[in-house]
Amino acid sequence: MKSLGEKLRAVFPDAVVPKNPDSKFWTDLGLPSFLRDWTVRKFIQPDGSIDMSAVERFVRTYMPRKRDWERIKSTLIHEAASVKILTTLRVEIDVATGEALVQFPALGFPKRKREARVEEHVLKEHKSELLSGETWGVVELRWRREAPENQAKEIGRVVVVDFKPFRPYRVDIEHFCSVRREFSLPEWVDVLLGAIDYNPAGFSNLEQKIWFLCRLIPFVQKNFNLIELAPKGTGKTYIFSRVSKYGWLVSGGSISRAKMFYDISRRREGLVSLYDFVALDEVQTISFPDESEIRGALKGYLETGEYRVGDYHGKGEAGLILLGNVTYERQKEGAFFLQELPEVFRESALIDRFHAFLPGWRFPRMRQDMRARGWCLNTEYFSEVLHELRSRALFMEVTKDLLEVPKRADVRDTNAIMRATCALTKLLLPHLLLVDSLSEEDIKVFEQWCLRIARAMRRFIRQQLHMLDAEYPETIPDITLRSL
Repeated sequence: MKSLGEKLRAVFPDAVVPKNPDSKFWTDLGLPSFLRDWTVRKFIQPDGSIDMSAVERFVRTYMPRKRDWERIKSTLIHEAASVKILTTLRVEIDVATGEALVQFPALGFPKRKREARVEEHVLKEHKSELLSGETWGVVELRWRREAPENQAKEIGRVVVVDFKPFRPYRVDIEHFCSVRREFSLPEWVDVLLGAIDYNPAGFSNLEQKIWFLCRLIPFVQKNFNLIELAPKGTGKTYIFSRVSKYGWLVSGGSISRAKMFYDISRRREGLVSLYDFVALDEVQTISFPDESEIRGALKGYLETGEYRVGDYHGKGEAGLILLGNVTYERQKEGAFFLQELPEVFRESALIDRFHAFLPGWRFPRMRQDMRARGWCLNTEYFSEVLHELRSRALFMEVTKDLLEVPKRADVRDTNAIMRATCALTKLLLPHLLLVDSLSEEDIKVFEQWCLRIARAMRRFIRQQLHMLDAEYPETIPDITLRSL
């Protein structure tokens, strides 16, 4: 009988990598999981061995850190040579001059405005990627002495002369969905956990594993709004910051309506229009310059996915995730968790627009033995799969066909349960995208692990609403599996 790792290598021959949590090498490199696994895949041998010295040379040459920037500048200026690197960049159009100015956050450059720009032909060819917020890509840099627009004096500037978006995988989503049938549900759940760097052996049972995977719902479902309160050290930050380049994590500090939605002065869309999800980490430490303004904007956006700032009408597909720590006294069912949130979120009409609540105290603390080990799905490949699953509308049609909704059911409750059920179906039963009829096992998994947990997550929201405002009943609609 094949091991899970052997099965994975057989059905995903080009999308698996060996993961070794004991290797200090990868920790020292500090790469996000999706970038680390892509690098492993690039240098892996058929027997699973990796030439670490070659990896180190590659990373040093093409994935520089801040400390490497002076070396790169010397190459550009003193050797008059071009340099290619894989990094994050953010491009803005200078309203005064019309130039496309660029920043490299990982390198801390530039310090002064107009020290770096993008060639016009590069911007024209890759406009959608370069003007969609901070993005990953391979850039070719050159140094030139030139006068910025509307200025007579020449200065030295770094110029982006070529750009390739970092999308190393062409995902065959039908293949991913079809091979689900090669695995039992417990095996498939372990596959998903390994893909996000977790060791299935570190969990108590299947129930705990699937609740943990609910953290991935905003990765696969557009505009899914989630609250998770959990003890420290349960991996909240890691999941939402290291697994996918399509999400954005805000950790502490202040965040404005302009940052979230639309910046009028810069004529630039905010985070909700640029990413698959926006997670507010350590939400208790985040402040808002104008609380009534941001609360009003959030109510509209969380309801419809649309926003208005001045004369600008925008749309976004990002779900909003509130991540916070919960005190020991409230780590139990029936406690009033919303007291842990900032005052701006403690309004019933706003909370009602969040689809689900995750009780993070049910999750194990991150320990060394919780890290994935052995052959697992490549995190970068898996992040592309999650991103692709967002656009597959057929899953919602399947969900609607399978569920019976009471005629007097609350609309928001129904929408929340439907969306969560649909997202869990994408994760646990992706092969339903390809089949004409469901097996008895499929129906059982759908009811027990998709619908039941979706209802439970919404019930948490309802219970908290009732404690906050007695006008809201604590019950949810009795949405059930339709008789087939």
